[in-house]
Amino acid sequence: MKILPLLASTPHSTLIYNIMKATAQKRYALLQAARDSDYVKKVHGSYFNVFFAAFGEEGEKWDLFMVLDGEFPDMNDLHKYDGFVISGSPCDAYGNDLWILKLCFLLQTLDAMEIKVLGICFGHQVLCRALGGKVGRSCTGWDIGIRKIRIVKDLPPCSFLSNLSEIPASLSIIECHQDEVLEVPLGAEVIAFSDKTGVEMFNIGDHILGIQGHPEYTRDILYNLIDRLLNNNSIEVGFAEIVKFGLEKAEPDRKCLERICRNFLSGDTGRIENRCNLVVT
Repeated sequence: MKILPLLASTPHSTLIYNIMKATAQKRYALLQAARDSDYVKKVHGSYFNVFFAAFGEEGEKWDLFMVLDGEFPDMNDLHKYDGFVISGSPCDAYGNDLWILKLCFLLQTLDAMEIKVLGICFGHQVLCRALGGKVGRSCTGWDIGIRKIRIVKDLPPCSFLSNLSEIPASLSIIECHQDEVLEVPLGAEVIAFSDKTGVEMFNIGDHILGIQGHPEYTRDILYNLIDRLLNNNSIEVGFAEIVKFGLEKAEPDRKCLERICRNFLSGDTGRIENRCNLVVT
């Protein structure tokens, strides 16, 4: 794969066309790493619908790629997208399944092209792994429920947070994971942490954002997920009851978290020139 400059060889009219296209309808893709549960299909239609409801905006075009089943975007079409979102997954981000390795290569390519990538839970972990960080099983076990995460003080400037009227000191987010980021990639900044997890959010510039929790989840989705984990003996009855009791007393900061994700995806990274001047061959 080569990334070639087009300024010298591309006709002026083609560059104008590319610039016009870059400022037209925004286009995103969901890289889905989990199959739709029966509950989500019945209540929400699909996980794709859940993600679009949380992060999408009217007038945008969103595509779906079931990476878990080996469905990936064409490498020559990557420059057509304004951003990618990687979903959660029941699989381990440190696994060596072919689709996970292929996903890592895709994420390395998107990073090199400075195309926005938002990783959620498994997506957060596999994004870290692909870019040189370390992920693994948490030594403290499952984290399920609503967790308060603390925003790091004196953060370096990042547009998706500076666009907020006020950067909150902490946020409550839905969590459901037993793996975590152990070490962020070189050049990454830890944005948030919690009492249980050292890296709740990280970024690289304005084009990479990883979030360990689930800003897209609604409370009912988590309730159903707890029941499914209980039914397949992934968690114990007592633990499930404690988690459900905690859910009745806490509320996630969904609106603020969704705003952060939308700000990230829609914000300008200054890469319009890159997108017009680069082609993958």
